Amino acid sequence: MIVLKNGLNKKCMIKWGIVGLGNMANKFAQAINEVQNSKLISIASQSKYKLDIFAKSFKVNPDNKFTNYIDLIKSKEIDAVYISTLNNTHIDLILECVNNNKKILCEKPIALNLNQANLALEVINKSKILFYEAIAYRSHPQTKKLLELIDSEEVGEIYKIEANFGFKIKRIKKSSRLFNKDLGGGAILDIGCYPISFFNLFCKKNEQLKLLKSKGSISSTGVDDEAEAQILIGKNIEAKCKVSFKENLDNSCKIYGKQGMIIVPTPWLPSQKSYFEITKGNSYYKKFIISKKSVYASQIEIISNLFANKVIKNPKNVNINESIEIMKILDAWRIGLT
Repeated sequence: MIVLKNGLNKKCMIKWGIVGLGNMANKFAQAINEVQNSKLISIASQSKYKLDIFAKSFKVNPDNKFTNYIDLIKSKEIDAVYISTLNNTHIDLILECVNNNKKILCEKPIALNLNQANLALEVINKSKILFYEAIAYRSHPQTKKLLELIDSEEVGEIYKIEANFGFKIKRIKKSSRLFNKDLGGGAILDIGCYPISFFNLFCKKNEQLKLLKSKGSISSTGVDDEAEAQILIGKNIEAKCKVSFKENLDNSCKIYGKQGMIIVPTPWLPSQKSYFEITKGNSYYKKFIISKKSVYASQIEIISNLFANKVIKNPKNVNINESIEIMKILDAWRIGLT
């Protein structure tokens, strides 16, 4: 249930600017059309070709195209900035957004390491700028429903969780952001945030994740291309995860309770009709979750509501404090491979 505060209009519109016009920016711009409380106003790219194509595709006013990211951030036409540039640029753009009083949705990861992330934490907390990390599955109704099942002890007390995310990349190119260390490449930094943020959902108040063991392999370009981790969630839940650029994994989550098991077949990119597989004793059944919006539209809608100072009951979006907790594990995981 959404309740308004501070007398804001229920139809308060958040005006967005996008910096960086890659694949995720396209998904964002497509999804924003599904959402009534948001509008794409401005775009920025260092490529004039991308700017022209993007503006034409998404009907952006030519006056609101920028070849300089900072010019967009300084624009008085927008309320919020979606940062979808290369990973190594995120921290500087976050600082610019804070300096220009812009609300922030930043693609994961928010920084290259914990030191950078802590800098973001310091300036965001000092300025009180609203910030969220774009881990989209957190906004989908599937995540809310899963936590309801856990809270109701559908399969009893949880004692173990397994999660993975992997896809095979046939050609290793150092120029690719995924394999370039300077650009923030590596499987842990790029997709490790998915299982780690999933595990963090199971932390109770004042609990944290703890890395127990890690192993993996380093590619010829110097970044990790596959890695596994054993995590302790709070005091009692064991967790294991694997991320990979070397093989296609089943990209699922398995949650083990003392009375059964829940399988989430599509945890990272749930569809508008997703489901859980539940096993209890000799019983097996599915629970379906229907969403009227895509996972990216769900994210934009909830984030825009939060940016409009609407109160949302128990949102699961990743704020700056949780981003820090995730980055602590990602840093320790990578260090454990060296």
